[in-house]
Amino acid sequence: MRKESAAPAMAPFRLNAPGDLETLRNKIIESRDPNRPEIVVCHGNGCLASGAPKVAEAFKAALAETGINAKLMPGVKTTGCQGLCSKGPLVQIRPQGYFYERVQPKDALEIVEKSVMAGEPVERLMHKDPETGKPLYTEEEIPFYSLQERLVLRRIGKIDPTDISDAIAEGAYAGLAKALHSMTPEEVVREVEKSGLRGRGGAGFPTGRKWRSALSAIEKKGRPVYVVVNGDEGDPGAFMDGAIMEGDPHSVLEGLILGAYALGAEQGYLYVRAEYPVAIRHLEMAMAQAREYGLLGENILGTGFKFDARINRGAGAFVCGESTALFTSIEGKPGNPRPKYVRSVEEGLWGRPTVLNNVETWANIPLVLGRGGQWYASLGVPHSTGTKVFCLVGKVDNVGLVEVPMGTPMDRIVTDIGGGVSGGKPFKAVQTGGPSGGCLPYSLKDTPVDFDSLTKAGSMMGSGAMIVMDEHDCVVDLGRYFLKFLEEESCGKCLPCRLGLTRMREILDGFSRGEGSEADIADLTSLAEALKDGALCALGGSAPNPVLTTIRYFRDEYLAHVSDHKCPAGVCKHLIVYAIDPEKCTGCGACAKNCPVECVTGEKKEPHVIDAAACLRCGICKETCKFDAIFIE
Repeated sequence: MRKESAAPAMAPFRLNAPGDLETLRNKIIESRDPNRPEIVVCHGNGCLASGAPKVAEAFKAALAETGINAKLMPGVKTTGCQGLCSKGPLVQIRPQGYFYERVQPKDALEIVEKSVMAGEPVERLMHKDPETGKPLYTEEEIPFYSLQERLVLRRIGKIDPTDISDAIAEGAYAGLAKALHSMTPEEVVREVEKSGLRGRGGAGFPTGRKWRSALSAIEKKGRPVYVVVNGDEGDPGAFMDGAIMEGDPHSVLEGLILGAYALGAEQGYLYVRAEYPVAIRHLEMAMAQAREYGLLGENILGTGFKFDARINRGAGAFVCGESTALFTSIEGKPGNPRPKYVRSVEEGLWGRPTVLNNVETWANIPLVLGRGGQWYASLGVPHSTGTKVFCLVGKVDNVGLVEVPMGTPMDRIVTDIGGGVSGGKPFKAVQTGGPSGGCLPYSLKDTPVDFDSLTKAGSMMGSGAMIVMDEHDCVVDLGRYFLKFLEEESCGKCLPCRLGLTRMREILDGFSRGEGSEADIADLTSLAEALKDGALCALGGSAPNPVLTTIRYFRDEYLAHVSDHKCPAGVCKHLIVYAIDPEKCTGCGACAKNCPVECVTGEKKEPHVIDAAACLRCGICKETCKFDAIFIE
């Protein structure tokens, strides 16, 4: 478990004017020696799972062992997710910028002696150029990073998220100070409108238009008005909102305070899923420190503006990511959706005007206010401005957190940044938008990744999960997975979702057994369209998307299941047969020893055979074979 800093590096003092923030920032920077060595250990979830806490402790022990002069003693800083999750634990050495991957505790002493004390790189731990195999010394040299434009993620991996002074030194709350010092609430709204920022939670609704609608509702209904952060990230394969809250909670909090100032809200809520304990802990620490500095609560920055926020924990219900379900959950009721006859900007939380945006949207607001709406609008493409954070996962070499300008071609993200599929093979498909999104084939690899282009292709942006699949992934099985997930997560309130998802899943279950016909594919499509039109909420209405896009782009694979009774990807157990290539089999017996039903037979050092009738198709024999002799017919 991550150990948090006991207190900020500098004793807090209340900021009584917007100008005090810049004074404090300069004071923090001046107090730090830019040449002092620093060991930065990633504590994102991927690196935590790979043993990063033990690596950090090993560095502390190594520093003590070497007996470095106290004045030159490097700091060991832990940060949020540095992005390259599949290569963790990640470590950076400053000021040289050396970037190390897959660092183990036994490597700590060598890194301290060579890199910290002698200033030399440890090349064996560096990222290697995929073409030449040569070591790449710094983050700037690694394509995974150099091809990105990290704006929302600009501080993550650099700051200790538990230390507000670290965040302030990197520019946190500068946008808030600017707005409170020199802008009216109306001017803040106009900058957001000018930016063209669209909600990053999935629907892509223009943020400025939402705020403007809320102001119109306030004029009619009066106050109070509420601002809410949707941090109930539940899509399979998605972790970008969690990484932002864990790695830079102040960016989310600053955005929320700016929204409150623009709308005249005095109370805000951060709805965060309970499965994100580190995010909740870091947000709580950020809020407590912001209150101490006068950035949250009464009389913010001495301007008379007051606003406070609290955290509500979601109880693991996927449907609570839907706006109306989220509101009822905050209100202490079961998190069920309700019909959207009236928009939430008019009647949201407790029937009052409410602005709900997701984590990444709020984290963009300080950028918009700090650098200007026109600057933000120059990024990306005309109808999808700015950048987008993605979780790049699945059959890709560089699994991790990626941020690129809107409109970046899909292949650039998957192949150039992600390193492509292992072995240099083209990817089969990319699933975007999670259970509500779609599956796009390799033939659409040049599709710009923006709201309108993905929708035109039959998918959607969603919150930002991007799952890469190769030839060994079955689209029928993929559809079954997402339908099963949504079936279990459905609130069951409306008939189309309650019965439609189950029936769709049952049809796909039949396909996976080689049952059905081409007419059943047509019936499945018709049922999916009915569900889209009839579901109560957006989650139910978008549930058929993965199935519809796989039928649209991979119809031949569906036909192979129902007509040829074959699974081309070799996934559906009822449609595959394991066999042994006698030319490759050495008769080592490993497969026979590990077979749970003893269906593999043969003499020692002679080719073995598999009894297909007794085989469970568990795949253990194929996994065990060191000679690639077992294949799927």
